[in-house]
Amino acid sequence: MRETDRSGRPGLARPRPERGTPPAGVPVPRPRRALHPGAWWLWALALGTAATRTTNPLLLALLITVSGYVVAVRRPHTPWARSYGAFVKLAAAVLVLRLAFAIVLGSPIPGTHILFTLPEVPLPDWAQGIRLGGRVTAEGLAFALYDALRLAALLICVGAANALASPSRLLKSLPGALYELGVAVVVALTFAPHLIADVRRLRAARRLRGRPDKGVRGLVQVGLPVLEGALERSVSLAAAMDARGYGRTAEVPTAVRRTTAALTLGGLLGVCAGTYGLLTAAGGSYGLPVLLAGLASALAGLWLGGRRSVRTRYRPDPWDARAWLVSASGAAVAALLVLAGSLDPGSLDPGVVPLEPPTLPLWPAAAVLLGLLPAFVTPAPEAARDPRKEPTT
Repeated sequence: MRETDRSGRPGLARPRPERGTPPAGVPVPRPRRALHPGAWWLWALALGTAATRTTNPLLLALLITVSGYVVAVRRPHTPWARSYGAFVKLAAAVLVLRLAFAIVLGSPIPGTHILFTLPEVPLPDWAQGIRLGGRVTAEGLAFALYDALRLAALLICVGAANALASPSRLLKSLPGALYELGVAVVVALTFAPHLIADVRRLRAARRLRGRPDKGVRGLVQVGLPVLEGALERSVSLAAAMDARGYGRTAEVPTAVRRTTAALTLGGLLGVCAGTYGLLTAAGGSYGLPVLLAGLASALAGLWLGGRRSVRTRYRPDPWDARAWLVSASGAAVAALLVLAGSLDPGSLDPGVVPLEPPTLPLWPAAAVLLGLLPAFVTPAPEAARDPRKEPTT
């Protein structure tokens, strides 16, 4: 195509820039890297730890609101990010089931405010301590609600981590000692959608041919081709992994291997003991130190165990200042609520006998608001692309 230039002489048409392309000479801003997935998990687990330290419904509702707001403004537009709604539904189901059990099976909390009375079913002598039906008191329902809300808040915090952190990037960031475990999980997550797609494809093909796709016969006729396809993919994957040198290990001294096993086993035992101490009222004094010591020992064991893994990472996720801020904000919430529980336990665990409305303690509530820091220091998710607006050729 020919066109005239400014002087009127014919010339070649200049290529027009595509829509959305910046003019020549204008620097294109580089996209900000996403936050390290481990930082999101540390932040969410710290909020969950804070939720286990209180039964105050106002503080628990504030923790749920904080995690939900961060998810709403920083959740990426990916399929795995939609799991947050499933965790919210699971938390609601926990609340309903806990209240239903408190109504049907009764509550160990004595109460004087009787709401209603259910027909009581007589039980044999060997079922002492269990009753079906009877009086339902407001104190018993309040105790069940507080206890269930704590578990619901923990589930929602874990759901926030699942919605914010990419599982593939998280598995890629595992230490070298857990490399084989990470690869196994990645393979399982990759093959599961293929199996579901094969089942749907074979069932649709059998329906088009007028053959049954349900029942025992349909299951056998569909299951065998699916199993055959899975075996073929497994053999192909094994050949590809063997060609790339998967499974090679470096030689390490015997003393290093024994030290690694002792540190890892001792660290896991310390984590279990420390977690049990944090979750119980009697272990609040030793729970946190034992947990920190166990984590340090386990991390040292994982670091030593990674010396026998010969591998490299392609474009590893950096642990930058934003990851430190996000992790520190969650750790601060957990540490301040643990401190508040030791200084003023009545504000974090309101009593139900006598039945009184819960109050919101000021400085623990301000500590929970520190969990909003990731909403301001992390980059916003990229906008979802509309396939209708893609350029056509």
